[in-house]
Amino acid sequence: MSAAARFLVSGKVQGVFFRASTREQAQRLGLRGYAKNLADGRVEVLAAGDAGAIDALAEWLQRGPPQARVESVERHAADPAEAGSGFAAS
Repeated sequence: MSAAARFLVSGKVQGVFFRASTREQAQRLGLRGYAKNLADGRVEVLAAGDAGAIDALAEWLQRGPPQARVESVERHAADPAEAGSGFAAS
């Protein structure tokens, strides 16, 4: 059974390879979804797949890549159907 979660990541998370690094982590974990910049400076991440893999991604999002400075991560339930196939970083 597939699970899904939507994350809103705040801090210094744009212009520091956050989306690309998130895609790499998600692909390693076998997740589908996306990471995209929001106009307010946050990054939105939608991840679908194994619940344990989503939890592992959630833990990674608390740190992000070395250049990032994560201040907060909000987690919300999501519909796995929203994730599509693969993992995109736009």
